[in-house]
Amino acid sequence: MKKFIISLFLGISTMLHAQNTISGTITNSANTPIPGVSIILSELNKGTTTDENGKYSFSNLPNKTLKINFSLIGYGTQNITVNGEKRENRLDIILEEMIFEMDEVIVSTAFNKIQSQNVMKVEHESIKKLQRKGTATLIEGLATIPGVSQVSTGTSIGKPVIRGLSGNRVLVYSQGVRIENQQFGDEHGLGLNDAGVESVEVIKGPASLLYGSDALGGVLYFNPERFANVNTVKANFSQKYFSNTSGRNTSIGLKTSTDSWKFITRGSYNTHSDYQIAGGDRVTNTRYNETDFKTGIGYNNSKFSTIFRYNYNKLDLGITENGIDEQTTNKKTAYPAQGISNHLLSVNSVIFLKDSKIDLDLGYIANDRSEFEDSDQAALQMKLKTFNYNVKYHFPKAGKIETIVGVQGMHQTNKNSGEEYLIPDAVTTDFGAFGTANYEWNANVLQAGLRFDNRNISTDANGIAGQEGSFEAIDKSFDSFNASLGYKTSLTADLTMRLNLASGFRAPNLAELTSNGVHEGTNRYEIGNSDLKTEQNFQTDVNLEYNNSHFEFFVNGFYNHINNYIYTSPTGAAIDDNLVFKYIQDNANLYGGEIGLHLHPHPLDWLHYETSFETVTARKKSQNGGSVYLPLIPANNWENTIRTEFKIKKWLEDGFATLNISSTFNQKNISMFETKSNGYTLINLGLGGTIKIMKTVFELNINANNLFDKRYIAHLSRLKNDGLANIGRNIVLGLNFTL
Repeated sequence: MKKFIISLFLGISTMLHAQNTISGTITNSANTPIPGVSIILSELNKGTTTDENGKYSFSNLPNKTLKINFSLIGYGTQNITVNGEKRENRLDIILEEMIFEMDEVIVSTAFNKIQSQNVMKVEHESIKKLQRKGTATLIEGLATIPGVSQVSTGTSIGKPVIRGLSGNRVLVYSQGVRIENQQFGDEHGLGLNDAGVESVEVIKGPASLLYGSDALGGVLYFNPERFANVNTVKANFSQKYFSNTSGRNTSIGLKTSTDSWKFITRGSYNTHSDYQIAGGDRVTNTRYNETDFKTGIGYNNSKFSTIFRYNYNKLDLGITENGIDEQTTNKKTAYPAQGISNHLLSVNSVIFLKDSKIDLDLGYIANDRSEFEDSDQAALQMKLKTFNYNVKYHFPKAGKIETIVGVQGMHQTNKNSGEEYLIPDAVTTDFGAFGTANYEWNANVLQAGLRFDNRNISTDANGIAGQEGSFEAIDKSFDSFNASLGYKTSLTADLTMRLNLASGFRAPNLAELTSNGVHEGTNRYEIGNSDLKTEQNFQTDVNLEYNNSHFEFFVNGFYNHINNYIYTSPTGAAIDDNLVFKYIQDNANLYGGEIGLHLHPHPLDWLHYETSFETVTARKKSQNGGSVYLPLIPANNWENTIRTEFKIKKWLEDGFATLNISSTFNQKNISMFETKSNGYTLINLGLGGTIKIMKTVFELNINANNLFDKRYIAHLSRLKNDGLANIGRNIVLGLNFTL
């Protein structure tokens, strides 16, 4: 079967004219060939690895400058720019041995450089590394990254928080497309599954220059799973078991590539019962089921590269109403429940010109969100359809200056088909234009950019004026200019400094403009404000990094000032015993940062010690002119991890064992609608590696999270007000077979 698939793809490819080639040999400093080096041409979504003699080759390449990334664990990453104008190009590389993590290419920033060359500090984590922590969901894994937290509702729903900002202030990208899925709602998660995702990049701070509205607080950028290496077929099957929820996660995938064509497909199913708190009680109807399917096909030649991807995600979520009630491991959701289906189609293309190129990203998202109160007839149903585009032109490089200009936009419609309305039927249109330039000299990099955006929101009237659920028609337009300036320099050979100044903005969302009813889970009547202005912020970021062969240290600091911060405030009135709150605006300030180190002592090459601490303080002006704390600000957190790496003869490779101590401190800096939260410490263990038994090869992960079954309530848990604790001890077993 594998030979047939390869032959089919090769047959199609030979009908197309072959173009330029690049080949070479990868060696270490002792001139010894290095097998297994990963070599990626990201613009072409093309990859290969070196053979046992350290050799590699690519064919059918464009007649232009290309960026090639060389990486292997234990060696320093290199990102090389090659002028591919020759018919045959030879590129031999020497990789230097390095103890620490590989230096990854950052896709979410404008110029796609490796992190060590990047002006902006971006956190990059592979999904494989997050999964090794035994987390049950994608957002739970993200919350282990310094500066990232989650607002959770049990184990099924998690909303990302970046340095104290969440909801519509954090933008999520997948397959190169911004995700739009009614993210203003509290009872609504990412709608993304980690199966078929290669890695995530986290921009902590305003990224409106590249992404427009809603990137005021930061961006989560998910990179899809890579295609197979050239002229290979690869299949894999993975299975996970979660003791706490009697949960199972199954995933199977297949991918293949030739010089020009590539194909990938993956399906997964995730099912969980109600989660257990410490002591054994289950929180009723926190069960959920998730189905996810991803596929993609791509083609490249000497003129262009294009990738079409499709992702279908379906969620069936139980919503707890009575807390600890019926005790069961049933996985069929009870009422109330929520059903969400999401279709995401994307086309990502690169058109190669003589000395420049055009990046084109097109996306279409159809999101259907339904809520069921006591029957299979949806009381609330919202259908959101979004088309977005992003076009960037990369000018020919002028000396040491790289320049990009682009336009970006979105057309979105929201339709209600249920009896209840949270927001009205509406049409939202975005348009933005930007330019950015990158200048490098010696050990310095300077990057600057400017952008203009317009967002128009028009809604339909609904209901009888003055009654709950009624909306007046509005037609609003919001404009914003934003700029960024970044500087990176090497103070010494081992010490790097980054300084970034950037502004961002967020137009008010439909709920803030139009709300007229009781907000679910808060027991308060919320009234929108059609006179709200655009939130506008300005943030200063400083990053210092020191690293040598056995020691890494970093410190990140930020100060974020937000004009016209939108929040709810009590009016003093009540409707049907529910206090009335109205959306108003005031200025707010957030400040804090992260600090950490990674120690790899010599000669204990198998031992790693990692520690990090993160803190955020957030205040806004009060109505009497004083200062009060913002809600939903994560408590200070201190992570300590001891990790060992080992190999046992020929049957265990890439072995690891981890001990993690996660300490969350008291949160006493609370808003007027919150209660204080006590601190807690969780102990987590992990063990695994790649096992070879004769011809069978598989990866094994065993995790024990919250090992001592600690009872705790996270400050950002939406079940906190009901006194419901977070998940107790959870033993996770994971197997991954490559076929």
